[in-house]
Amino acid sequence: MIIYKTKEQIELVRKSALLVSKTLGMLASEIKPGVTPKHLDQLAEAFIRDNGGKPGFLGLYGCPSTLLTSVNEQVVHGLPTDRPLENGDIIAVDCGVLMNGFYGDHAYTFPVGDISDDRQRLLDTTLECLYRGIEQTCKGKRIGDIGHAIQSLAEERGYGVVRELVGHGLGKKMHEDPQVPNYGRQGHGKKIKEGLVIAIEPMINMGTHKVHTLADNWTISTIDGQPSAHFEHNVAVVNGKPEILSTFDYVEEVLGERAALKHNKVL
Repeated sequence: MIIYKTKEQIELVRKSALLVSKTLGMLASEIKPGVTPKHLDQLAEAFIRDNGGKPGFLGLYGCPSTLLTSVNEQVVHGLPTDRPLENGDIIAVDCGVLMNGFYGDHAYTFPVGDISDDRQRLLDTTLECLYRGIEQTCKGKRIGDIGHAIQSLAEERGYGVVRELVGHGLGKKMHEDPQVPNYGRQGHGKKIKEGLVIAIEPMINMGTHKVHTLADNWTISTIDGQPSAHFEHNVAVVNGKPEILSTFDYVEEVLGERAALKHNKVL
């Protein structure tokens, strides 16, 4: 059953989502070669608690960490490890926050140092897929329209769209109805109505769409070892149109400053 949100409830989801956004922005300045995902996890937990929230993932379904950190061929649900990040890696950081009784949950895939052009194209396309899906989140459209928009762009560019993992409703629970696949048919699925709040999260692979679960029973990885990217926003339908409750501004400010600094050093 889909639980539609009032405007007041949407604002509470927004507050939790924005704390996730700020957490990812803080982590953006820490992600570099030599840093371990476990260190990032510790920073994130302290930051969330210091800002009045609770880690949304920690303890949920037995999750042992604040963050889920998926490196290179790992798609999602990677558990933070002590393996230092290396130049050229990509790392998807998924974070959740519980505050005022409502969850926020989104993700960003970061470059580590200098990454290859093909990995950068994968990141750019996955981010574009996210916004293509968000554009379809309008009153009167259908959930299948979201997935169709994502799938069409990804496959047009030769990438695989993960089937086994999907976006979801969001509210007092981390995972609510409806499921929001990243593939689908136009005009199919549940009708989108005012007050819908969902997490849209394309998971796009450089190679095949097929995945498997690693021995830790958490980490999902591509079956062919090719890299994967994951971006996620929280979106509400307000006045019939999509409104993004989370933001990547904090992340992009840090990444922009880093790129500018690198450019000045070259000059």
